[in-house]
Amino acid sequence: AQLPAGTIQIAWKDSGVAPALSALTTYTIQLVVGGNEASSQTPLITCANNLQFSAGSTATCVVPAGVAGSTANGFFLQFTSVASEGGTVINYSSRFTMTGMTGTTGTAQQQGVTALNGATAGPPTVNSVSNGAAAGAGGAGAAGGSQFTVPYHLQTGLTKYAPMQPVPPTKITANQFTPLNPTSAYTVATTWMPRPSVATTLTASQTFSVSSMENTAAAASQPSGDMAKFLARWKD
Repeated sequence: AQLPAGTIQIAWKDSGVAPALSALTTYTIQLVVGGNEASSQTPLITCANNLQFSAGSTATCVVPAGVAGSTANGFFLQFTSVASEGGTVINYSSRFTMTGMTGTTGTAQQQGVTALNGATAGPPTVNSVSNGAAAGAGGAGAAGGSQFTVPYHLQTGLTKYAPMQPVPPTKITANQFTPLNPTSAYTVATTWMPRPSVATTLTASQTFSVSSMENTAAAASQPSGDMAKFLARWKD
């Protein structure tokens, strides 16, 4: 398929594979150029960012001509969805060609596309939805959660995963503070850096919950005796 640079229309529907659309809450759509391996992919445009599925099943994306070259079958859409019961599922569109492009496609991305020998299938689906969400959608549960345990600096790809935020204790007893995680090495940039390769960071859904109940204790009675006399002095 070929699409001209400029405004493109995007539409989607339930594939029938768990999780169902009804089990998903928000989505992010990105236009990507490159091969099927994360190391040869570059996100170009974020077409929709953290939008609600309840808002509809279409989106519009404006693609500037200068973001890449007209690489044949080098473009695809990455669709990252967040499940209501935890985890994410990343779906990919088939590949297509963007015509009228005036930019340059990176060498690694071009090589990744060339290695596919003209194949038009996008990368495979990455289903990291929790068992509860997948089962609720009427399908077998997917193995979810393991990606959130991989140290951030060891992760690759367009999407990185952060662990669940801890729940504050009911009482603070520590008098010395230590970081939750070890520090990371860094290098100060002295020249222009390449475009960031990480497009989205997803944090594990919080499983902590609280419950409340009615207070059935009777209201305290009105003051009597000396206290009643004391309060009566201030009525006027």
